[in-house]
Amino acid sequence: MKDKQTLSRREFLHQSLLGAGAMTFASHLRARTAPRSGDRMNVLFIAIEDLNDWIGCLGGHPQAKTPNIDHVADLGVLFTHAYCAAPACGPSRAALLTGLRPSTSGNYKNRDSFARNRVLSRAVTLPEYFRRNGYYTLGTGKIFHGTHFRELRAAGWDEYWPSKNQAHPPSLKPTYAPLPLNGIPQAAHFDWGPLDEGVELEDTSDGKKALWVAKTLRERKFDQPFLLAIGFMRPHLPWYAPRKYFDLHPLDSIQLPKVKEDDLDDVPPLGRKIANPSGDHRRVLEHKQWSKAVQAYLACGSFMDECVGLVVEALLKSPYRDNTIIVLWSDHGWHLGEKLHWRKFTLWEEATRVPMIWVVPGLTKPGARCDAPVNLMDIYSTLITGCGLPPQEQLEGYDLTPLLQNPRAPWNKPTLTTHGRGNHAVRSRRWRYIRYADGSEELYDHENDPLEWTNLANDPKYAKAKTQLARWLPKEDAPEGPYSRSQPKR
Repeated sequence: MKDKQTLSRREFLHQSLLGAGAMTFASHLRARTAPRSGDRMNVLFIAIEDLNDWIGCLGGHPQAKTPNIDHVADLGVLFTHAYCAAPACGPSRAALLTGLRPSTSGNYKNRDSFARNRVLSRAVTLPEYFRRNGYYTLGTGKIFHGTHFRELRAAGWDEYWPSKNQAHPPSLKPTYAPLPLNGIPQAAHFDWGPLDEGVELEDTSDGKKALWVAKTLRERKFDQPFLLAIGFMRPHLPWYAPRKYFDLHPLDSIQLPKVKEDDLDDVPPLGRKIANPSGDHRRVLEHKQWSKAVQAYLACGSFMDECVGLVVEALLKSPYRDNTIIVLWSDHGWHLGEKLHWRKFTLWEEATRVPMIWVVPGLTKPGARCDAPVNLMDIYSTLITGCGLPPQEQLEGYDLTPLLQNPRAPWNKPTLTTHGRGNHAVRSRRWRYIRYADGSEELYDHENDPLEWTNLANDPKYAKAKTQLARWLPKEDAPEGPYSRSQPKR
């Protein structure tokens, strides 16, 4: 896209918030928790891969440039303490789309199969539930994990782009230099750098998905309520994006995350094993790639943000703007050297905290922020209420409608994240409590230690806090389910 178009889109979203958007919310300001069956909301379901809190409105990195996501937050409620059910793509998405915790289903890791899991295969997924209740369900990109969306597409979707008979948009790779660009040997997709000169947003897979959704919103006339889902791959590795997004983040000014070199000294052995500082972190340092990696992650975030802008702009210009719920989320967070770790796959704040934004016409107020600890699993229950559908008995998530209506409403429940059988983190407003399968523990006080540098678990002064948090751990942990035949490792 041209820079002029980019500025026009951002200005449009800004004007939409201040002008027509404000009138839309004013006209729908009457409080309601469930529309009448003949007046059901549509749903725009925006999923993002591997995005941590490095967006402008969450402030996870001071150099993040995500104006379109920030404007979406300005239109509704930003949950500042939203967390994933699992810090890996497969189990996180399985939990969100079925409303069942990993400890209930046994789906703990990316290699675990959704379709062959006895619990998950019998569950009614979110798109299927909406389809059964009169919604037209259509989507594109990564909603279910890996091959899972292909396994379940027929059961949950009326339409998926591209269809089985259409060519999938290619994943572009740089050709101007040998891969990997970062020079880290045997890095596989652990690589980053700009795409070739001349490659623009509309040439990429994510860009094509965004354009398809935008065209659908502009041109389609739906005679029934719809659930329209789009799953963006960036900032998933490899961190390749058009060069102009790298130019937004000059390498010579990149700020690295704050890291404590002895951060793992008070972490139990199982936690240190998960962090694996002699793996990715050592290789990044040896090849002097830390600044380039941070630049690339920020660049891919800005690129993905531009894709989000295309979609939201199309909605706000469409006839559906006044009766469509927007829910935007990322499946888990990401480490870029914090705790001497890279990627996800941990129970610490960086891997578990995620963006989650809701815009519900007639219910949410522009620019609201909620600091209650909530979970991606709560999306299913909340959408059911927002769309006036019958209750779904299988769901283990909570209905966030009270917080959407009043972000300061009482909310005393912490939230739970699971990584592997028996490994759990409980996050309250103040505390993060981790208990591993071997009984070892971590406890962090976020009022005084937001970077989780000091493990208080062995201090007797905090025994009461641990006991209270431990009440929210699962009573049982289901055996690990069967592996996927393809065993995706993303």
